[in-house]
Amino acid sequence: PLNDMERSYKFMLRHVRLWKVAFHGTSPRWVHGMYLAALAYLYANEVVAGIMKYKPDVIISVHPLMQHIPLWVLKWQSLQPKVPFFTVITDLNTCHPTWFHHGVTRCYCPSAEVAKRALTRGLDPSQIRVYGLPIRPSFCRAVLDKDELRKELGLHPELPAVLLMGGGEGMGPVEETAKALGHELYDHRRRRPAGQVVVICGRNQALRSTLLSLPWKVPVKVMGFEKQMEKWMGSCDCIITKAGPGTIAEALIRGLPIILNDFIPGQDPREAARQVARWFTTETDELTRYSGNALKLAQPEAVFDIVRDIHKLQPQPAALTRIPYSLTSPFSYHI
Repeated sequence: PLNDMERSYKFMLRHVRLWKVAFHGTSPRWVHGMYLAALAYLYANEVVAGIMKYKPDVIISVHPLMQHIPLWVLKWQSLQPKVPFFTVITDLNTCHPTWFHHGVTRCYCPSAEVAKRALTRGLDPSQIRVYGLPIRPSFCRAVLDKDELRKELGLHPELPAVLLMGGGEGMGPVEETAKALGHELYDHRRRRPAGQVVVICGRNQALRSTLLSLPWKVPVKVMGFEKQMEKWMGSCDCIITKAGPGTIAEALIRGLPIILNDFIPGQDPREAARQVARWFTTETDELTRYSGNALKLAQPEAVFDIVRDIHKLQPQPAALTRIPYSLTSPFSYHI
């Protein structure tokens, strides 16, 4: 069933109640234990085949369903702990319990809250490291100048800019929030804009077409799927986005005050727009203070710290050739 996981995930995100039932319903250990056992029965052979094909020296998991079954396979192959196994958690707080397995060499947690959850799930403190959420190296080490970026991206050089995003799929109240921003960022008394808007629609072409067809009284840049988010974030002064961990981590590195508009049910797009308008007009000092707070929370070295730690724990090259991979599987795929 894993080859259909992306489509299933997107479907559940569009039906939030179904996602909540799936998330919380599988949280008890006995429930996800049975669930993973069923998955193992279906694709344990594939995991064995992959490990036998690649004969990895280390294994790094970045997905909540990729701890238990690979570790079971390593145990059955008598390769644990000869092959170090690392988990890199990519949820900032309320992680699903399947992220945690006491058999890992290291569990890299993006926050202290996640580290506490790891402890309650039976991991030893020596297995846990808190380095932050890893993001693209090109993002966290880019040295960018806001004025140059605005010139390159075709933005107004002087107006403060808000970045509006709905993730790669352009989900959430993006259209409603964009319209509200267009209204709130226009100074009706002076008849001039008080700010500008950048909307990243992701793969949602219908959303992009709709926004491009609307009349705007403030400068609005409507983009599709963007691969250089470091530039768009670097050119803006704050961000409105859904609660995606990667986006939050990137925004902190760029010093962007964040308004989350697609996590708490019932959030009002108009109120989010009004807050941005206040930041751009009467509360500029508050915007500056929040920007400084974001930079204090940023952890741009997380991905490099994780890799350094993995490298430090990796067996020496001479030892790698002695990992005793067998050509045939010694177990009968019983769960």
